Amino acid sequence: MRAVICSQWGGPELLEVKDVPDPVAGAGEVLIDIQAAGVNFPDVLIIQKKYQMQPPLPFTPGAEIAGVVRAVGEGVSHVKPGDSVIAFAGLGGFAQAVSVKAELVMPMPPGVPFELAAAFSLAYGTSWHAVRDRAALKAGETMLVLGAAGGVGLAAVEIGKAIGARVIACAGSDEKLAVCRQHGADETINYDSEDLRERIKALTGGKGPDVIYDAVGGKYAEPAFRSMAWRGRYLVVGFAAGDIPNLPLNLPLLKGASLVGVFWGEFAKREPKANLAGMMEMMGWMREGKLKPLISKTYSLDEAPQALADMAARKVVGKIVIKP
Repeated sequence: MRAVICSQWGGPELLEVKDVPDPVAGAGEVLIDIQAAGVNFPDVLIIQKKYQMQPPLPFTPGAEIAGVVRAVGEGVSHVKPGDSVIAFAGLGGFAQAVSVKAELVMPMPPGVPFELAAAFSLAYGTSWHAVRDRAALKAGETMLVLGAAGGVGLAAVEIGKAIGARVIACAGSDEKLAVCRQHGADETINYDSEDLRERIKALTGGKGPDVIYDAVGGKYAEPAFRSMAWRGRYLVVGFAAGDIPNLPLNLPLLKGASLVGVFWGEFAKREPKANLAGMMEMMGWMREGKLKPLISKTYSLDEAPQALADMAARKVVGKIVIKP
């Protein structure tokens, strides 16, 4: 089979597409022929040795996939060959096939295209875990989303609206904010051209948001935290800006606030039943039309380095997908 190979740490331009041996399904594993693979910001970080998890070289990046089961290993009973499935592979997704632990594989809802299914698990799984599980966002509360036009950001906007919250979307261009409004954002802030703190104050009547969803980090973290409501919950989701902020710890004290870490991949591994419950709730929301994943572009396997380069350059709105 063909696969994207990372054999040295660095940028997407160092990736190669090579012929490699087919994987096999060991005990407790599912071998999947990949029809589509979602591209996410951690894929950019992991090839540069900047992610929390650092696999040994060489490896194939790509965390989330949708495809058809080719074979199952001993002890696997919830899926069978021929089934269409969604899986969180962690690694190996940018290839024609991958073997995944069975507990990270779930049947695909009928009628959902592979591209849509592949764009769902990580972005929406992360945002459900963050918004619903970690922050316990309630109807009537206000949530501010930093990096709202990206894959996880748009998912957070939609999930917040599905819960019944008021959502303020923040992004770096008016074009991106227009997309956020299309996906349900009540208010928007262009943090490249507007004063973030002043706009938050104006939009919340000085109270501040109850929940802040931060997939950006960098220079926006501290002013956002300083704007948060009493007993607010600040979700640390990622650092798309590149810099990990240093937040003065007196701020949570003064706000009576919680600083909440969000690591969906580890949550999915450690709490598979809770993760599955979240996926099932979101599938229901998707059937009701409350969740509408945006796939802005698809790439071939040979174009995978370009897909990651576009992600690194923050040129992506919504989700992009590789079709091997």
